[in-house]
Amino acid sequence: MSQGDERHGALREAVRVVLAEFPASYWRDLDQERAYPEAFVRAMTRAGYMGALIPREYGGLGLSLTETSVILEEVNGSGGNAGPAHAQMYIMGTLLRHGSETQKREFLPRIASGELRLQAFGVTEPDAGTDTTAITTSAVRDGDEYVINGRKIYISRVPHSDLLLLLARTTPADQVKKRTQGLSVFLIDLHHALGNGLTFSPIKTWLNNTTGELHFTDLRIPASALVGEEGRGFRYILDGMNAERVLIAAECVGDGRWFIGQAVARANERVIFGRPIGQNQGVQFPIAQAHMAICAADLMRYRAAELFDAGQPCGPEANMSKQLAAEASWQAGNVAMQTFGGYGFAVDYDIERKLRETRLYQVAPISTNLVLSYIAEHVLGLPRSF
Repeated sequence: MSQGDERHGALREAVRVVLAEFPASYWRDLDQERAYPEAFVRAMTRAGYMGALIPREYGGLGLSLTETSVILEEVNGSGGNAGPAHAQMYIMGTLLRHGSETQKREFLPRIASGELRLQAFGVTEPDAGTDTTAITTSAVRDGDEYVINGRKIYISRVPHSDLLLLLARTTPADQVKKRTQGLSVFLIDLHHALGNGLTFSPIKTWLNNTTGELHFTDLRIPASALVGEEGRGFRYILDGMNAERVLIAAECVGDGRWFIGQAVARANERVIFGRPIGQNQGVQFPIAQAHMAICAADLMRYRAAELFDAGQPCGPEANMSKQLAAEASWQAGNVAMQTFGGYGFAVDYDIERKLRETRLYQVAPISTNLVLSYIAEHVLGLPRSF
């Protein structure tokens, strides 16, 4: 990792001990095989990090969002990829904040221990995209059950999860005053659902991320699967999105620091025309600019996390941190690729893999355009554009 912020040093060192078991070759092989990092997830679970945000009373570490973000930063900063496992850290927040005490007692300790994995989040649909209020997957009450029908797309980690957090319409859009009304959240047992009204169809993508499409056909789930109150699911989901933005920003900061570290090492050791290429300003200036961009994004990440931990509004900061960090990591990745030249395209140097992984975060979990629209409207007071 390049020179960077070393706040929470003890936590960083503890995480690095776990990460030492998973060198670049581990991630490289997984990428080639398009395989899930099972050993990594198990090790992170044993260390308690997969239950970082779960309060101690439910068996978790009870860490702050700031501390949790440091964990994910270290994973990516070591050359790894937290993406296949990070969702559990923020998905369970919906259950923690809005679930019944019975649900929390039943699920949170088992999630913290690794007995259950909550890594699948069912929101996006083929015809709705990032317009969450336009989803049409329905959940209709039938006695002590809900019957679910519809489709979800780009839902990740389903084959490696025990539980799915699902957003569905319990009241049709034409029967509510506001589009954000009539949406509800459900915690679904995937072992029961798959093959009994739910099918998963894999989608091959540019990077190693087990994702696919979900088809719901008269899937029956118990009414007890409802999280919180019926019809308030959109607000519940929004509550967790700020945490998600901050954690993704931290991963991008980790990616950026890794790219910069690789670029600096390469620029120092690669000798062309009798001198290290890092002696040339045309090489060193882009690396320095990328480093500054990462440092600036990191400051916004910490600001957003601190506001979240203090229970204060942090929507603008969370969105800005995610966007700035995603752009900075992509900048740093391109600089590393340019510094390595043709070698950067070789699988064994890991630059091309990490570049593919970090590019995702300008598209997901929220696109650049939506972040800019949010800032324009809600921060700058410009007219709504959609």
